[in-house]
Amino acid sequence: MTSKLRNPRQQFALALSCATLVSVGLYAYGALTSHSTAHSYLVWNIFLAWLPLVLALWLDRILKTRLWSSWQALAVSVAWLLFLPNSFYMISDYIHLQDVAHANILYDAVLFTSFIYTGVLLGFSSLYVIHLELKKRFPSRQASGTVGLTLLLCSFAIYIGRDLRWNSWDILTNPGGLLFDISDRILHPAAYPTMFLTVAVFFILLTSMYGLVWRGSQLLRSSGRP
Repeated sequence: MTSKLRNPRQQFALALSCATLVSVGLYAYGALTSHSTAHSYLVWNIFLAWLPLVLALWLDRILKTRLWSSWQALAVSVAWLLFLPNSFYMISDYIHLQDVAHANILYDAVLFTSFIYTGVLLGFSSLYVIHLELKKRFPSRQASGTVGLTLLLCSFAIYIGRDLRWNSWDILTNPGGLLFDISDRILHPAAYPTMFLTVAVFFILLTSMYGLVWRGSQLLRSSGRP
């Protein structure tokens, strides 16, 4: 099938797949030449970053025939929200560059950027799909507010993931411990000053980046391009 026969969504999905393969290829080359799999977590992280987009597209298909209040749509929505922070969490993987030998710093910087850029784009793509669905059902300002709240929750999730080492799976495997840590920080926020800085920095970064994605897509739509 030629590219002319694919719809824009299929073309974009193909581009995301190619970007993912490039990232994995860079990792494979580095692992073979250095005889080290130290950065293998990047491959797992990019897999997790794909899940929100898959779930968003699944929800989009469900909403064509069912209400958002249906149990199917609500279940997929909750799963999407739980896994969405994994896409943006990859930004914090840059912290591992401090452990890289100076001789390899440039290659590893390119490697990390490839994975992180693709992961963040996957997250924004899934959020864009949900944003469009929200706009169909709510006023524009309310839809944007919901997106903003989602990014705030993602920023907090990045904090508890990077600083407290919790992940999405712990909601099922250790909900008590996760709830305790979260509630303690909500009830005693002054005891955790770094929490505000981390959440605020990521929230500002994510909202500004998604704002560019959203406005850019609207510009293309207004110009009549797919």
